[in-house]
Amino acid sequence: MAMVGLFWIAEGDVYVGAKPSGLAPGVRLTPEGVVALGDKQDEFWPWEDVRSLTVDDVPLKSLMRQVGAAVDMVLTVGLGGTDAASTMTVRVEGPEGEKELTAYTATALYSPAEYALSRDLLARLTEGAGTLLTTLAAMAEWGRRHEGGSPRAAAREALLREWLAVADATEPGREDLTGR
Repeated sequence: MAMVGLFWIAEGDVYVGAKPSGLAPGVRLTPEGVVALGDKQDEFWPWEDVRSLTVDDVPLKSLMRQVGAAVDMVLTVGLGGTDAASTMTVRVEGPEGEKELTAYTATALYSPAEYALSRDLLARLTEGAGTLLTTLAAMAEWGRRHEGGSPRAAAREALLREWLAVADATEPGREDLTGR
């Protein structure tokens, strides 16, 4: 299992946010469509019905957030509380409108660069079957080869750019926008 941007890739399966277990909420991206997992959000959207796929409420790294996270951890541990996992909102727009799903975050804070690259990648997945299938296949293949944990930040950003380049290469007329 490995985290790359907003994605959790485990044994070739691609999730937005952490891979859920049991009745925990989550979102899985398959070649067939978007799958909402967990209690009270058991739904499926075939890719041809997905008009947009966005993620909000993502905890982003900043100096104040890093200090706040450290203080929260000290207070939680010091006061004997439990640390609740953070969630983010995944929005799927389909023929019947927009649906908000919940997914647990895979880390306490995401870098702004990984968040932006991940958002771009999610947008590319809704642009056409060629982009979708090629990009998800590249992500899944990487996941099958790298089960030993998440790479460092620079390597994660490089992977996201690589997958964006795969997406750009499959859509005729699209300029390469991965050189952030």
